[in-house]
Amino acid sequence: MSGETVLIAAFSGRSLAQSARRAGFKPLVVDAFGDLDTRHAAGDFRVLDGVMQTGFRTKPLIAALEDLSRSAATKPIGLVLGSGFEDKLRLVAALASRFKLLGSDTATYKACKDPRSFFALLDRLGIPHPETQAEPPADPEGWISKRVGGSGGRHIRACHGSQRAKPRRYFQRLLDGERISAGGVFTDQGSTISLSRQWISPSPEHPFRFGGCVSMPAIDERLRETILNAVHAVANDIGLRGMASFDFIVSPAPDTAPGGRLRAAESLGANKDIAEGKSPGASKGSAYLLEINPRPGASLDVLDSDDGQLFADHIAAWTAGTLPTRDRGPAKSAKAAAILHADRGPVILKEIQWPDWTADRGAPGTFIPLGAPLATTFAEAPTADAAEALARKRLAELEDLIYGHPKS
Repeated sequence: MSGETVLIAAFSGRSLAQSARRAGFKPLVVDAFGDLDTRHAAGDFRVLDGVMQTGFRTKPLIAALEDLSRSAATKPIGLVLGSGFEDKLRLVAALASRFKLLGSDTATYKACKDPRSFFALLDRLGIPHPETQAEPPADPEGWISKRVGGSGGRHIRACHGSQRAKPRRYFQRLLDGERISAGGVFTDQGSTISLSRQWISPSPEHPFRFGGCVSMPAIDERLRETILNAVHAVANDIGLRGMASFDFIVSPAPDTAPGGRLRAAESLGANKDIAEGKSPGASKGSAYLLEINPRPGASLDVLDSDDGQLFADHIAAWTAGTLPTRDRGPAKSAKAAAILHADRGPVILKEIQWPDWTADRGAPGTFIPLGAPLATTFAEAPTADAAEALARKRLAELEDLIYGHPKS
């Protein structure tokens, strides 16, 4: 492992590159930002401009990855994909034909991201899930639409008025509740799974925008067992391998439609208490599985260890088929990561003395459009509630630092 090079491609490769570096690998990164901390963690990197607007394109991405491979001191052991490929199955197939893909193939992506096959699988396994349909609802009240393969919440829209069926979108009922994610590393021989709590950072244009996550959430034991049982059932059925995350909505009071059909659905991402930074207490209620991301996800920052355990285990899952034996014991503190968005307005980054608790640090001269992600704040505390509160508090401090003045 020591010093082995590995290719990474993602919209933002920072968290993967840092985990790989902690695990003893030399990451070679292609992403859309080229942030300062990504460059620091990477052995080498390439930035593809415009990717956040157009998505990854086959020729430029393969050219960048091949260029990194040629310039590497040793041949890369393979390619790890992060965000940006959930709706690019042809691209994933093309990459798998050129590089050793250390991650999910097109069949796994399709099993997780095609709403028809995914929710049919959950029905077969008896796992509660949102009421989902391809056709627009007769009454749009309480419904949302989602893009097939979308991630990060920016693709989710509340339904208002007349709706039209679209090839790449589907419809779900809306359910208020708390978002719990189960993330870990999976193999045929076993898995390691940890839970995190997520919240949204809504804006007028993107009311379901991802806002952050925290590890070690207070979870009722019955609910924890229900979530883990669902995760194991689905992972075993589809043969999931490597890093992946399962997103649930925990509803305190299930709503049953006529005929007994559950009207569970995608949530706003957090209840009012969570959105205001208040402690919600231990999560209880019924869990409904919303989606699976069959690749490293946003919770990597809060679930990973100081020695990059998740990345090392991901590589082991794809090269050895088993996970290394470790006896680490339970985590002693909770970790939180909160996303700062450019909601005060578009900004061109200046020279900034970035605090130690920040990540995704843009280079001077980087233009950040209105509402786009600016940076990330981290926090660590004895409990999830305390860690989340501190990460949220630091958002305001970082925002003032970047914009150069307090919010009026």
